[in-house]
Amino acid sequence: MAKGKPRPMFGQRRSAAGGGPEGMLGQLQKLQEEMAKAQEALAEETVEVTVGGGMVKAVMNGHQHLVSLTIAPEAIDPEDVEMLQDMIVAAVNEAVERSQELAASRMSALTGSLKVPGLM
Repeated sequence: MAKGKPRPMFGQRRSAAGGGPEGMLGQLQKLQEEMAKAQEALAEETVEVTVGGGMVKAVMNGHQHLVSLTIAPEAIDPEDVEMLQDMIVAAVNEAVERSQELAASRMSALTGSLKVPGLM
């Protein structure tokens, strides 16, 4: 060991990457900032679902907010309101599912295999 340099105590390691508590805190803060940016970007990303051969279309953003719901005029049958209701429910439910998958994939791209409660 070179003169003038303190020798690490038994069990201690030196890391050029800043592996101590300060380095970890910085990494966590950076991850938090990246996750906040990704959350903001999800508001702009959308998923589109059609059901009933295109008779009902639901568009939802990455925050699971319904952006639009389009119903083709031929889907409106006063004699069969239940079918239209079922198609709307199916479209919205599938859009929610796809939107959640979109959000989970964007967040997991940042967190890797780290499971963060409330994010996925």
